[in-house]
Amino acid sequence: MEKEEAQRILREVNPEQCFWVNNGPVLKNLDELSKALAEMNKDSFKHHVNKEKNDFSSWVKDILGDQKLAGDIAKETSKSGIAAKVKQRIKQLKKSAA
Repeated sequence: MEKEEAQRILREVNPEQCFWVNNGPVLKNLDELSKALAEMNKDSFKHHVNKEKNDFSSWVKDILGDQKLAGDIAKETSKSGIAAKVKQRIKQLKKSAA
C-alpha cells in the first residue's frame, strides 16, 4: 500500500462526511470509529449493523475509501469482530503511512 493512500484513509473527514452514531458521538476518522465501537451499547450497534445494512462498512468504503476494510467488516455481524478488524487495519495503515 502506498504511503499517501494510507494517510488518506486515516485522515479526518470533512464535517459533512462524519459518521453520526445513533445516540452517540460523531466520528471523523478510523481511530474514532475504533474508540466508539469499544464503548457502544448493543442497541446503537444493532441500529447500524443488522440483516439489512452495515453502516460502518458503507462509511469506510464510500467516505474513507478503504475497500479492504469495508469488505472485511461487511461480513462481520458482531461488535467485537468489527472492532478487532478496525483495530488491526489501523495498525497496518499507520505502518504504511509512516
